[in-house]
Amino acid sequence: MRRQHKWSAARIEFELTREGIAISRRTVSRVLLQLGLNRRRFIDPNGESNREPQRIVAERPGHMVHVDVKKVGRISDGGGWRVHGRDSPQARAVERTKKRGSRSGYAYLHSAVDGHTRLAYSEALDDEQGTTAAGFLERTKTWFAAHGITAIERVVTDNGACYRSKVFAEAVLPARYQRITPFTPRHNGKVERYHRILAEEFLYARTWRSEQERADGLVLWNLHYNYHRPHGAHDGQPPASAAPSAVKNVLASYSRHSGP
Repeated sequence: MRRQHKWSAARIEFELTREGIAISRRTVSRVLLQLGLNRRRFIDPNGESNREPQRIVAERPGHMVHVDVKKVGRISDGGGWRVHGRDSPQARAVERTKKRGSRSGYAYLHSAVDGHTRLAYSEALDDEQGTTAAGFLERTKTWFAAHGITAIERVVTDNGACYRSKVFAEAVLPARYQRITPFTPRHNGKVERYHRILAEEFLYARTWRSEQERADGLVLWNLHYNYHRPHGAHDGQPPASAAPSAVKNVLASYSRHSGP
């Protein structure tokens, strides 16, 4: 129906209902999306699909490194409402400070993911300024180099202000710098998916009693994710198994304060 008549999802739903097939318009829309026929311009006059699926594939280690920032609320010393409860004295004290205009602020989790090996490196930093992002990228290069990824060919980011800065563009060199199409996060999907895993398995997987405790835990998370956690892209092996150089937790003491 879609190829021959270019009917809409609503029209297809109507015709199928007349034939005794109960189906919702939303289901029809989802199937058309899966077939790559959700837009009329994707269908040639002869009924063939003229849309080729676009896949972003990193062909080798260092081919594409995806970079992004995840902003999360800071944790007050002693823990927030997740520790003490929403109606606890500690939670009410935090609400009073908010009303007075004082807030705990945010922690900015900068992350970089190699698209081929899925090696990931994260740091909890104080802001998302261009100089901060550039410094993080330099330390990321050092971290990847320890795993045998000495040449980064392309750095992929979204269109955040820190990534549009001149200092970050200079830090990318000599690699190619590529910003994704606006409002198309799937083009940076490797790091977007990593941030989802980070939230589910680290940020909200346990109770934290201070921001410093969570920042220290992030160092251990880097080790767990890269050296121990199974990854579907490598048949259940951790990302470090695909690194050009064999590494066995040699960077356990590495922190952002130690420098390159």
